[in-house]
Amino acid sequence: MDRKEFLRTGCIACIGMAFGAAMLQSCATTSYVKGARMPDGMQVPLSAFDGKEGKRPYVVMKHDDLLFPVCIYHIENDRYSAVLMSCTHQGAELQVSGDRLTCPAHGSSFDKWGNATEAPATLPLRSFPVTVQGDQLFIDMRKQS
Repeated sequence: MDRKEFLRTGCIACIGMAFGAAMLQSCATTSYVKGARMPDGMQVPLSAFDGKEGKRPYVVMKHDDLLFPVCIYHIENDRYSAVLMSCTHQGAELQVSGDRLTCPAHGSSFDKWGNATEAPATLPLRSFPVTVQGDQLFIDMRKQS
């Protein structure tokens, strides 16, 4: 194998391994939960945040009645943040990784509160009030927080 072929083959393998590792990491950290429809919003069990290694920092709630999922972050104690995973730039579904939501279409980025942190999006995400009701979280879909 000559030097040129070695570099081409090696680079392709490295890129493939890096991409695969990133995909596995992002899939492994995201927990999806189906929200229960309530008259004024959605309900999610607090147990959805229980993971093998402790409390999950966030879960992604899906429901057939929602056009986009909602990312729910556990901030501290009984404080939570819930944001609609729809980019305010052109409406693409966001991807979540850690404390950041990113738009795959144009690279906009948002923090766990829904604030735009990278352009082209400048408007914040739609966010919802979250309250703890016993062993459930209630996401009030009527109003924005």
